[in-house]
Amino acid sequence: MPRTAPVRAPSSPGVSPRSTASIVTVVLITTAALGATAATASAADTGSAAATACDSAAAGFTPVLQLDLPERANYLNKTPPYSLDRTAEIGSNFDRVGYCLELDGPDGPQWVWTAMEPFSTDARRIGLPTRPGELVRQRVGDLDVRSNVPSVTNGSGQTGYLEMWPNQYQESASTQVANASPITFDADDNPTSPLGYGSFQVSEIGPTRPSNLAAKQVFSINTFTESDTGVLSLGIGTNPGGQPDWTFANNANRYSQRKLTAYVRTALVALTESPQDRQLIPRDAKGDSTVPVAGRITDPQVKRVQLRVSGNGRTETFTSSASTFRFTPRIKAGLQEYTFELRATGPGIDRVVARREGVVSGDVYVVQGQSNAEAAKYNGAANVEESPYLRSYGTSTSDGTISGADRVWHYATGDVTNQSGSIGQWAVRMGRRIVDTYKVPVALINGAHGGQPISFFQRDDANPDDLNTNYGRLRQRLTAAGVISQVRGVLWYQGESDNDNASVHVTGFTSLLQDWRADFGSAVPGGSRYYVYQVRTSPCGNTTAMNLREAQRQLGDSLGVTLLSTNGLSGHDGCHYAYLGGYRDMGDHTFAVLARDLYGGPSAGVAPPNPASVTASGSQLSVQLRSADPLTVDAGAAADFRVDDAAVTVSSVTYQAGGKLLLTLSGPATDATSLTYQGHNGTGPWITNTTGTGLLAFTMPVT
Repeated sequence: MPRTAPVRAPSSPGVSPRSTASIVTVVLITTAALGATAATASAADTGSAAATACDSAAAGFTPVLQLDLPERANYLNKTPPYSLDRTAEIGSNFDRVGYCLELDGPDGPQWVWTAMEPFSTDARRIGLPTRPGELVRQRVGDLDVRSNVPSVTNGSGQTGYLEMWPNQYQESASTQVANASPITFDADDNPTSPLGYGSFQVSEIGPTRPSNLAAKQVFSINTFTESDTGVLSLGIGTNPGGQPDWTFANNANRYSQRKLTAYVRTALVALTESPQDRQLIPRDAKGDSTVPVAGRITDPQVKRVQLRVSGNGRTETFTSSASTFRFTPRIKAGLQEYTFELRATGPGIDRVVARREGVVSGDVYVVQGQSNAEAAKYNGAANVEESPYLRSYGTSTSDGTISGADRVWHYATGDVTNQSGSIGQWAVRMGRRIVDTYKVPVALINGAHGGQPISFFQRDDANPDDLNTNYGRLRQRLTAAGVISQVRGVLWYQGESDNDNASVHVTGFTSLLQDWRADFGSAVPGGSRYYVYQVRTSPCGNTTAMNLREAQRQLGDSLGVTLLSTNGLSGHDGCHYAYLGGYRDMGDHTFAVLARDLYGGPSAGVAPPNPASVTASGSQLSVQLRSADPLTVDAGAAADFRVDDAAVTVSSVTYQAGGKLLLTLSGPATDATSLTYQGHNGTGPWITNTTGTGLLAFTMPVT
C-alpha cells in the first residue's frame, strides 16, 4: 500500500529543485568509523586562528577550525580549505562546542557567537558537513548566544536546534520544533536522500512542545555542497525577506568578509556512560530503572566529581574522588523527568561538565508493517495525543545513510512519517492512553514501510544490522537506543501487499517472528509479547478475498501471537483509515488489549470476537465464539456473511447469551461446507464487543 504525496521542493532561479526524504542525527560517533573522512592537518593548519569579534564571548574555548567562506563552494565529498585545523589534536577531548560567524556587508559588521552541549564526540564532525552520513538534526541544551544583530535573542540556558547536512532538503517539518512551518524553510526542515546543497544552521527554539515561543535562526550557512557551485546563502538571525533560514538567498557576494570559526571547550572528564537528553530507560523487574553515569578524570586539577540527579521532587547527590568513577542512581517509572548534572571541582575549578535533561523510566514497544503501521495523516489530525512522556528514537526512513546517522531520542509524533520521532496515528493514541491511564512513559519505535510484501521485512541472517534492509535499520535503532532486549511488545500490521497469498504470508511471518523472538525482549520477564492485526483487505479494496485473513486468524493458535481486529472501524477508505472512526479507535482497541495483558487492566469485552466452531441445524447456523463477552449486532450485518457451496444466503444474525451468533438462512444448509464472514469497507453494520472491536473475518467449516 504505497502512500504518495505531492512533493513541494525548493525552487529558485538558477537552483535545481531539492527532493524529499527524511532525517537525522549524530551523537556518539567512533573515531574509527570516521577515519576515512577526517581532515588531515597540514603544518599551516596548526597555526593560530585569526582574531574574531567573538574572542571575549569565547573565553575558555579553543579555536579548532577557521574558514574564510567563499562566494561559491562545491565542497561535496571534500574537506573545506580551513586556514586553521586542530581537529586531530583535539580528538574527543571537549565538553562544549562554540561557533563564531562574522559578516561584513551593506549593514556593517555583523557577528554572532553561540555555544552548546556537544552533538558529537569527534572534533572532525563539528565543521561543515560535506560527506554522506554527516547529518545532525536534533535539539541541544544550554545554548549560549551573543550577537550584535537585533533579531537574535542574546542569553544563556536556551534550547537550540541543529540542522547540519550535505544533503538537499525540503520544507516539510518533523514537528520536533514548536511553531516551525511545514511550508517554509526555517528551523525544522527535512533532509532528503540526494546530496548537493548543504545546510549548517543553529536556531533558538522553545524548550518544550508545544511552546509559545517562535523558532528563530541564530545563523545559517547553506549551498556549500551545491554541485552547480551556486552562490552561498548565509545570514545571522532570521532572514527578514525570503526563506527564514536564508535558503536560496544566494547572497554571499554581498559581504566582503565571511568568516566561520569553530571552538571547543577542553574537557575535564571523559564520560564512558551517561544517558542522552530525553532518553527513556526501560524499567526493570522492580519497576524502576538504573541509569549509570561513569567516566574518568582527565585533568589533574580536578579532585572530585559530583553527580546530582533531580526529579520527582527530590535531588540525590553522588560523589567520588577516584580518578575513575561510576554512579548507578535509580529513577522511578512515572510521569516525572529527571535531570543529571555532573560537576567537576578542584583548586580554581568548579564546572558543570555534563548535563542531561528529560530522562524518564518506562516501557518500550515496536510498531512494524506497511502503510497502516506507518499510519500517516490521511484524514484528521492526531497531534492532540502527543505528550512529553511519549518518546521515540531515530527515524523509520528507508535511506540507510540517514537512518544510520539519527542516533538521538526524540518526542514521538503521530501525523508525519519517516522523520525523527514519527510513530503513526494509532500508535500515538495507544501510547497516550497508556501514559494517561497507568502513569508510565512510553517509547514507540516505528520501523514500518508502506506498500511492501512480507519479504521486504525479513532479516539478513548473514548481516542482521545491514542498513540497506528494513530489519537491519530497525535492529540498529533498537540497539543504539539500548532497548533491543527490553521490548515489551511488537505490533504488526501487514498483508495487503501480499495479495491474499496466504502461504507466502504465513511462511514469511513465521520466519520474522522467529527472528524477533531471538533479538527482542530477552530481558523482559516472560519475553516480548507479539500482536498481529488481521488486515482489512488483501489486496487493498478487496473484501471478498479471504485466504490471507483466515490464515492470519489462525496465527493465534499456531504461533502463539495475540490477534487484533480491524473490523468495526468505519473510517476506512478501502486501504487506509481516517483518524476519527479509524486510527483513533484502533489505538483505543489496541490499548485495551495491552492494558489487559501487561498492566492488569480489565479483560471483559477486550478480545476481538473470534469463532470457535460453526454448526448447522436445518435453516440455521450457530457460530460458537471463544468468549462469552456480549456483542452488539447491527441491523444489516447479515450481508457480510457468505455460506459456501450452498444456494442459500444469511437472512439475519442475532446474538445469544453464552457467546453465540445465530444465523438464519434463506433455506436449509444441507450442502453448506463453510461459513465466511468477510466484513466490508467503510461505514455500515458491524458485530462488535463492548470496546467497539469488530468480529474477526473468518472462513470456517460447517459441521
